[in-house]
Amino acid sequence: MTVHPLWEMYPAVQKELIETKRVMEKSVKIRNKEITETLQLFFDAGGKLLRPAYFLLFSKFGTIESDKKRYRMAASLEILHVATLVHDDIIDDSPVRRSMPSVQALYGQDIAVYTGDFLFTVYFHLLSNATSDLKTIALNAQSMKRILVGELDQMNLRYNTDITVKQYFQHIKGKTAQLFEFSCYEGAHYAHAPKTIQLQAKRIGYNIGMAFQIMDDILDYKSTEEDMQKPVFEDMKNGYYTLPLILAMNENRVAFLPYLEKKTELSNHEMKEVQQLIEKYKGIEKAEMIAERFTNKALTSIKKLPDIEEKEILYHVTEVLLDRNN
Repeated sequence: MTVHPLWEMYPAVQKELIETKRVMEKSVKIRNKEITETLQLFFDAGGKLLRPAYFLLFSKFGTIESDKKRYRMAASLEILHVATLVHDDIIDDSPVRRSMPSVQALYGQDIAVYTGDFLFTVYFHLLSNATSDLKTIALNAQSMKRILVGELDQMNLRYNTDITVKQYFQHIKGKTAQLFEFSCYEGAHYAHAPKTIQLQAKRIGYNIGMAFQIMDDILDYKSTEEDMQKPVFEDMKNGYYTLPLILAMNENRVAFLPYLEKKTELSNHEMKEVQQLIEKYKGIEKAEMIAERFTNKALTSIKKLPDIEEKEILYHVTEVLLDRNN
């Protein structure tokens, strides 16, 4: 069993992620062999296991008696993430995820909905086997609620040409940053790290998540489908206007409206013209500057953590992760 090459530099983390992945694969075994095999292939298809990795790294700032429970908790976070991806692909009618057909493309939307729902139950099952602490369970439920509210906020903003940067930040805070924030915080909290470390972990996770999503949205306008392992321009086609487009529209909204107010899907030529407008009004450049600010906040906060080996790993991994040319 292997995990993403990112972790080859850190054998101890790599070993723990392999154990986490074993828990994930075991947890999705059901009578429906096709769904089981699809999910296991999805786990093998290039995901970096970032959320469980941040959980595991921050858990080293305290003490956890049982590694088995720690791996279950780490696995639950990735299972929750995958559940949201399955549902995202249904909403976006996306045919591809991680260079392989999405669940809904393989089996249809009905099966995909139930697969996503099944993964949510796996998440809570793993959680219940990792802890009996009601506060931890409540924190997980609250985090899941915030993630889903973030998704609903995004749906509410579809095709809104008046979307503001503040509104965009609000929905990516729930959609993406919340699970990064919670993974870091829960690692420190679950290990009974000092309260100051728990709060630092929370801030670090938030800034990582915000930078990560902004960079992902930037790449949607800069990369090919081969680079992204999913369709490009997908957000704009589906009426989700992200930061590069929002910042460019702020410079000349009138230039974009003929494209965004069309009642039919944009042609490839029209998509290219929108991309050129975004470049003209420096939407990508400005978005990269904002992502850099979030990145620097995360790295500055990591520097203030206690001097243990995991601090250096956190710093380097975050630096590599948020330089999305890697």
